[in-house]
Amino acid sequence: MIFEEKVLTLHEVSEYLKVHPSTIYRHLKQGLIPAFKVGSDWRFNIESIDRWRLDQERPTVRTRRLGKAESK
Repeated sequence: MIFEEKVLTLHEVSEYLKVHPSTIYRHLKQGLIPAFKVGSDWRFNIESIDRWRLDQERPTVRTRRLGKAESK
């Protein structure tokens, strides 16, 4: 499987995230996704992508309710 590698190309990360490559380019332009360049090519550390992806998840309604109850 291609995702066993720790560093992915732009097309590999778009497949991994199941989004179109233009979505990845747009996120890069806006500085929203962790990446680095090798020459003129973008590369993505899969561990950074996984952390970024988890940080993007919104809390569920239940989690938000629990958080409100705990903050009282």
